Amino acid sequence: MAELKTKKTEVSVSAFLNAIPDKQRREDCKAVAAIMEKAAKAPAKMWGSSIVGFGSYHYKYASGREGDWMLIGFSPRKDNLTLYVHAGATDVDALVDSLGKCKRGKGCLYIKSLADVDMKVLQKVCTAAVKVAKAHHVDA
Repeated sequence: MAELKTKKTEVSVSAFLNAIPDKQRREDCKAVAAIMEKAAKAPAKMWGSSIVGFGSYHYKYASGREGDWMLIGFSPRKDNLTLYVHAGATDVDALVDSLGKCKRGKGCLYIKSLADVDMKVLQKVCTAAVKVAKAHHVDA
């Protein structure tokens, strides 16, 4: 069985965020990091080379595949700020409807700029996402 490539690393989150070339994207990422750290009650860690994650849990599927993953996280991609927030979960989706301009993916939200979303709702989305992850994973 293939091993998961995205794992927690010891790379500096601050160095990663400070290296983001676009000033607005860099500031958006720092704001999201603060929101997620508060929601997860866990410090930021790099997952792979481009994902900032908060907290972690161990999962194991019936197929035998298992690994570790973050409770919530984000990545400053080229076109969007990708938020890994269990989108699709009922508690999260109810909030996303009032978040503002964003696209949904399986488990993700894609935001062009934080100026496009309601920051109070984003905080609630992150808190709900952490609750969903913890409810589904006992060791979270």
